Amino acid sequence: MGRQLDVPAGGTALSCRGSSAATLSLHTREASAGIIDLRQSRFGMLRDDPAAWPAGLVLDGAVYDSVQPALPARTRLPWLGRDPAGFVPQPYEQLAATCQRQGQDAEARTVLVAKHRSMRPTLTPPARLWSLLQDATVGYGYRPMRAVVLLLGFLTLGTALFTAWPPTVVGDGKAPHFQAAIYTLDLLLPLVDLGQERSYASDGALQWAAVVLIGTGWLLATTVAAGAGRVLRRT
Repeated sequence: MGRQLDVPAGGTALSCRGSSAATLSLHTREASAGIIDLRQSRFGMLRDDPAAWPAGLVLDGAVYDSVQPALPARTRLPWLGRDPAGFVPQPYEQLAATCQRQGQDAEARTVLVAKHRSMRPTLTPPARLWSLLQDATVGYGYRPMRAVVLLLGFLTLGTALFTAWPPTVVGDGKAPHFQAAIYTLDLLLPLVDLGQERSYASDGALQWAAVVLIGTGWLLATTVAAGAGRVLRRT
């Protein structure tokens, strides 16, 4: 049975700042109201008890090879958010690196997505909006299949709309045979010319549908590129 770190809320219950050890075990009878400071420390193994996590935990700069018990990432995420100073990115990156080292790539991605979500409140309003879009579309680059699903959804919707209400030919009338799916793809894929968008034009309400598809295409392309760049920088 561990000891009880009986200190007032906000006080330092334990400081291991800058220390190094093969194993650090943090087991107490009850959760401490104080702060455990592990910043700039290095451990081979870090052991704790989820039922007795302290009210404050400073992990900035702490490095460890493994952490026990091996909890699912979503269960351990609250452990990372107990720094009294607020959001600090390094603890998220350290836990993600530990998960990757153990072959738990999906768990590592969960931690990295949580890092960006936790950082969002610290951003300016425009950057916060961009963060929301990155989260919803590609999960900050760690959920690329979301973009594929969104693209397929808008492709299906556009194909149905333009099949029911085809656009009109523009120019001299020498246009390729109209294909609703190809026309929708032409709208959705920026910098790609499939020959349909420049040969046909929607009018009325469908003109606005075309504008939405074009905007969606640019948004998806931009967020995918930004997310891919973020992932490539990590690798």
